[in-house]
Amino acid sequence: MVEVGKIYEIEIGGLGSAGEGVGRVGEFTVFVEGALPGEKVAAEIETVKKNYSVGRLIKILRESEERVEPFCKIYPECGGCQLQHMSYPAQLIWKRQQVVDAVERIGKLSGVEIFDTLGMENPLRYRNKMQFPVGKNLEIGCYARGSHKIVETETCQIQREASDKVLAAARKVLQKFHVAPYDEDSRRGIIRHVMSRVGLNDELMVVLVTATKNLPNEKNISKAIRAELPSVASIQQNVQPYHNNVILGRETKILFGKPTIRDRIGNLNFNISARSFFQVNTAQAEVLYRTAKNFAELTGRETVIDAYCGTGTIGLYMARAAYKVIGIEIVSSAVDDAKKNARENKIRNAEFLVGDVVKVLPHLEVTADVVVVDPPRAGCDKIVLETFARMNPARIVYVSCNPATLARDLAILAELGYRTKKIQPVDMFPFSSHVEAVALVEKI
Repeated sequence: MVEVGKIYEIEIGGLGSAGEGVGRVGEFTVFVEGALPGEKVAAEIETVKKNYSVGRLIKILRESEERVEPFCKIYPECGGCQLQHMSYPAQLIWKRQQVVDAVERIGKLSGVEIFDTLGMENPLRYRNKMQFPVGKNLEIGCYARGSHKIVETETCQIQREASDKVLAAARKVLQKFHVAPYDEDSRRGIIRHVMSRVGLNDELMVVLVTATKNLPNEKNISKAIRAELPSVASIQQNVQPYHNNVILGRETKILFGKPTIRDRIGNLNFNISARSFFQVNTAQAEVLYRTAKNFAELTGRETVIDAYCGTGTIGLYMARAAYKVIGIEIVSSAVDDAKKNARENKIRNAEFLVGDVVKVLPHLEVTADVVVVDPPRAGCDKIVLETFARMNPARIVYVSCNPATLARDLAILAELGYRTKKIQPVDMFPFSSHVEAVALVEKI
């Protein structure tokens, strides 16, 4: 047993799911943020739980060859990235290992081919979506690690350059008009977050997330933002009145310009609204979707069900190689975008339905040859997987952003008569601890 406040020398053998170093003191697991595999560190124990403890890195006694100097000056404080101190090739190796460990330990599956992680040639400036909280003094930036303290951010090397301009403009305009920041404790104030989306040719959307429907001086604020950002195509207000950690609310109001901006994946254009889901790394989204399409093995005769379809990106990417695509999504605005995307890309063999996958699927009078599913981090409810199995598709292509829930769901599919053949990890979020993966699951 380790003691709080005591310093231990620890050999780091691996990384945890959040990118923290993992070592042992005796048989007791210790997580040390900032430590890398192969290092020996001195760490002070800060927290002790029943099965593990958390230590604070005091000194690196033996340094890993994969340790590098972080490129961001606020990295030690900021919670946006977890792995800037690790070389990019080593990140890719570790992300594959995350998938391997989850499949073997959680899914209890064997014989699954897991490929090397597909990374980026240039892993900087990749995020097309920024959403930063606003602090009590109208500071705007990332949350500090493990807290809701805001680290003022002027530039972010993983965001598109246009988002830096949004940060500067929003800070200036909010201060000029003395917009009251929302306070989580008193539940008073107006502005909660500033969000931007950057589309094709740097087309720009700015979203002000407020706790109230009323935004004082909204016309002047919109005019001032346009003066600071002449190329802005859309300025919107999103209302999020609830006391929770959800960033966007259900109501969105256009203050200026268009309701959507456009981006491009492969040879398809997509319309993106403030609330709709769209992959934040456009370049790697094409890698991800190409992998999913290859796994689907389409010949032009298949009916494809695209569950949790969002704005229709994966389904439309596959549509020209399939007989028919049916997308299902619970967010109605995303379905509107998907239908518009199909029309604008002249794709006539795709339809999109609003509703819960579990409720919609049983009523579809079609035979599903291939099911494509890209669920939230929590994965699929068992009833969803059982519904897929009842449709008896030859293949299920599972796109996941969480190796743990992916492995859990693959194990359930194994019980339902499906075998996981191969998995391709894809690095959608360089310098973070997250990894995306595409799994091919076949009917036994």
